[in-house]
Amino acid sequence: MLWSKDFIPTIKETPQEAESLSHQLMLRAGLVRMLIAGVYSYLPLGLKVLNNIQKIIREEMNSCGACELLLPALQPQELWIKSGRDKDIGDVMIKFVDRKGRNVCLGPTHEEVITDLVKNHIASYKQLPLILYQIQTKFRDEIRPRFGLIRACEFIMKDAYSFDAHESGLDKNYKAMSNAYKRIFKRCGLKILTTEADPGVMGGNVSHEFMAPAQDGEDLIFVCPKCKSAQQFKEASGQSCPKCNATLEKINTIELGHIFKLGTKYSSLLGANFTDARAEQKPIIMGCYGIGVSRLVSAIIAQNHDKDGIVWPKEISPYQVIVLPLDTTDRRIMRKAKQVDKELEQGGIEVLFDDRSVSAGVKFKDADLLGISLQVIIGRESLKKNTLELKIRRSQKKIVKTKRVILGEIKRYVNG
Repeated sequence: MLWSKDFIPTIKETPQEAESLSHQLMLRAGLVRMLIAGVYSYLPLGLKVLNNIQKIIREEMNSCGACELLLPALQPQELWIKSGRDKDIGDVMIKFVDRKGRNVCLGPTHEEVITDLVKNHIASYKQLPLILYQIQTKFRDEIRPRFGLIRACEFIMKDAYSFDAHESGLDKNYKAMSNAYKRIFKRCGLKILTTEADPGVMGGNVSHEFMAPAQDGEDLIFVCPKCKSAQQFKEASGQSCPKCNATLEKINTIELGHIFKLGTKYSSLLGANFTDARAEQKPIIMGCYGIGVSRLVSAIIAQNHDKDGIVWPKEISPYQVIVLPLDTTDRRIMRKAKQVDKELEQGGIEVLFDDRSVSAGVKFKDADLLGISLQVIIGRESLKKNTLELKIRRSQKKIVKTKRVILGEIKRYVNG
């Protein structure tokens, strides 16, 4: 992709409306733009990052035997009245009456909708277990949207739901999902902490949160520096670790995911039953597993940056390579740069080609700001010595070798 054909509106100065470092870098690198408070447009680079995150999530969900669907964002309020959660979530729910006089809302979450769907299609224990998931936009009328994508009114979530005949089945799916979450976050380049949590308005009796340590995180947790156990700030008793008695440390975090053993809360209230082996009617046993997809972008940036900009993990980077011809008026430099671009693209590697007629300094600064994993630099020195310069964004390591060697290094990095 040519930079001149892409839409990458980078900003030199830090925008005043940016409250956190991750928000600043998202705006400066041209990933998002705010429409109104808490509502953002995803620009091409931001969308590519989102798509890469979603690809990882889909691969890990599918590996657990989960099946993807897409549920409506528009929901009848009567479902929420049946579950009793209309009062619990009422303040943040975006509600209105349509032209037919129906009371509807924009879904802040989908437990009621998925339960209503499943109850009409699952009748026997022979149809269980079942795991369904979606990646969907959610809507919440936040009192105070802040930190960019971390607390927004319109955001993207992955929510999965398991349906079982027995508690042992729920235990198995809960563990499988927990392990899948850890793989997802690792592939996204994130370090996480897992804490026991209050199920809150979701219900159930077991719940865990996955938290990313981050300087600008709005959640506080206690962490033991010795045994690495973590617990929520409001649950911590005293300043000593209950497991090893070491002094606890208080840190800021971003909540990335939350999983729940819902049990029969929703199935009982909404009539989602199955017939067991003894021909007895029983409520389906459910689990719920959520990941804040859009806020993952913020968390990844919060943990992967330096003084010059974003440093994307390999699987998240919007492009795998950026090619930097330092003088676009020099035909020999451009010819060599285009050859490199073509060979990389033919090898299945996504390349951003900086064809702008700007100074080398601007190109270097923008390339570092964008955080693309690998930079190929081509200038007069490259022509003189018949070499290419490869810069690895994360380590700042530079390799100057022949084109054949550099292309080999890139392929090993991308495929390794």
